[in-house]
Amino acid sequence: MIHEVLTVGPLQCNCSILGDEETQDAIVIDPGDEVERILGRLKAHDLRLRYILNTHAHFDHIGNCAELKAATGAEILLHQDDLSLYQAAPGQAQLFAGYGVGRIRIAPVDRFVRDAESIQIGKVEGRILHTPGHSPGSLGLLVPAGAGDLLLAGDTLFQGSVGRTDLPGGDYEQLLRSIQKQLLCLDDDTLVWPGHGPRTTIGRERRSNPFLRGL
Repeated sequence: MIHEVLTVGPLQCNCSILGDEETQDAIVIDPGDEVERILGRLKAHDLRLRYILNTHAHFDHIGNCAELKAATGAEILLHQDDLSLYQAAPGQAQLFAGYGVGRIRIAPVDRFVRDAESIQIGKVEGRILHTPGHSPGSLGLLVPAGAGDLLLAGDTLFQGSVGRTDLPGGDYEQLLRSIQKQLLCLDDDTLVWPGHGPRTTIGRERRSNPFLRGL
């Protein structure tokens, strides 16, 4: 399996490229910005993009979905509970123009994904984990990866922190329930890539994350 993480845009979103080395099929998770850079890495790995998966619909995570779809024909995937946020993302982005965020446009969502649904590219198969709280349709993608599984967690769980819940659709108690139900049941050696910032593991966050005490 090919896995490469690109930190893109003014808000430094972690965009992941997952590819199957045999079939050369790929999925991109959270293409928030810098579409030419993402396309360059797909070309470098000789990958064909099949899916664009959004862990949630805030503008810094979906900002270049339309451009990536236009360039590759890949399907845009989203949880339906975030559709209203997705449609509002261009207006949300304008509020951050002072931080260097440019105008964005959106393309229609091709398919809505659900909790426990499988997403497959070649022999690489990931499972959707619906984790509402940061937004109603927040999700993660859990991918078996040999010695330890890989979790692309979006903005639900961070190294030493959790996702903010003061934005429209956020719910702190729901966020903690999602983490307890969907994430803390995973193996300690599960590698976690959050939507921003450094990677971590489930075990590290279980032991030391101050927001998870008592869960």
